[in-house]
Amino acid sequence: MSGPECCENPPTLSSGGESGDVQIASLNSYVSGNTDSKIAVVLISDIFGYGAPKLRKLADKIASSGYYVVVPDFFNGDSFNGDPSNPDSPLKDWLKNHAPVEAVAFAKSVIQALKEKGISKIGAAGFCWGAKVVVELAKKAEIQVSALLHPSFVTLDDIKGVKVPIAILGAEIDKMSPPELVKEFELALEAKPEIDHFVKIYNGVSHGWTVRWKDDDEIAVKCAKEAHEDLVAWFGKCLV
Repeated sequence: MSGPECCENPPTLSSGGESGDVQIASLNSYVSGNTDSKIAVVLISDIFGYGAPKLRKLADKIASSGYYVVVPDFFNGDSFNGDPSNPDSPLKDWLKNHAPVEAVAFAKSVIQALKEKGISKIGAAGFCWGAKVVVELAKKAEIQVSALLHPSFVTLDDIKGVKVPIAILGAEIDKMSPPELVKEFELALEAKPEIDHFVKIYNGVSHGWTVRWKDDDEIAVKCAKEAHEDLVAWFGKCLV
């Protein structure tokens, strides 16, 4: 399921080609951090794609902990650019060509390229649309650590199938993954003590807040910073 809240407060996207843009597994990607690191973190964007400035700033923040961070363009230049005031029809049409499960193969090619580069551990975080890609990787243990931030399309069965440590960061105001569903996710993970997990709901914020917060919303800014710190701490706990 997808809805208007997936399109609220759209970012002004990078035009590409600036410092940090490279190709990995034939995908344009933003990279940040230590190129000699043996630990990588892959960030999988929401529908607005890898050029979102706040997503790139988060990549830089994660990279400052010593990781090699990669943000691939899984949309091949065709990120969603519909009218956020009337998103239903264009978003549905866009999703027909960009189903997250179909992007899993692209993600696997990026993972393979990182392994060929000498990377020995890989974590991945997915935002909204990207969370579904990450959970599919976590179900097959294609990565070592996973994180879902305000996920869309993720089901309880998906969570039950996860085989690697997983963090789920949810919003109090979220029709895509409401707190009640996130709580079900948490209960399912508690029934699997062999899988380390971290689940948290951030009060006063809406779907998409970690990469599309409004700068004049003090609560959203504060909670975005808190979520970013929690994400870095999660990778620090499980990847290092």
